[in-house]
Amino acid sequence: MNKEVMNLHVGKTIRVDRGGPESRQGKLLAVFDDYFVLLTEKDGVVYYKTNHIKSVTESSKDLMKLGLEIPNNFDYKTGDNFHKLLESIKYQWVRINRGNTEALEGVLNDVNKDFASLIVKEEVVRFSMKHIRNISYGLMVERQKNDSNDSNNNQNNDSNGDNDQNSEDNNDNNE
Repeated sequence: MNKEVMNLHVGKTIRVDRGGPESRQGKLLAVFDDYFVLLTEKDGVVYYKTNHIKSVTESSKDLMKLGLEIPNNFDYKTGDNFHKLLESIKYQWVRINRGNTEALEGVLNDVNKDFASLIVKEEVVRFSMKHIRNISYGLMVERQKNDSNDSNNNQNNDSNGDNDQNSEDNNDNNE
């Protein structure tokens, strides 16, 4: 997606990509040369690199709603390009490439033109800059309504991927 096309959607609620683990719906806050800023309910402010975006969807009837009230003085980090953005969030807790096998969380420690390094537990992980699809650093906006999503989030966070193995073991025992 180029900057001119994305600028048409600033201030609107859009869906980035049609589906899959990287797809998110949110309000487009700003567009820069090689990335844009999306405010989402679930992940807060997410920075997407434009060269990884396959599609952007806007409702023709304005049916996509965001359950957030954005404060007038809402402030988020920016940079002239993606590299400068990462420089501005160094030493912050970040999440890279949410929702897929390459998702990673840790403290952004170093940034250069080739890689970003994160401190993850007791390891330093160097992540190729060309493979970073999106990044967030924990900036959130409070929801308008206080609903029961907290219990759903806790259930999702508690799952560890072992369920598939356990269900296979249970199926073997039942035969």
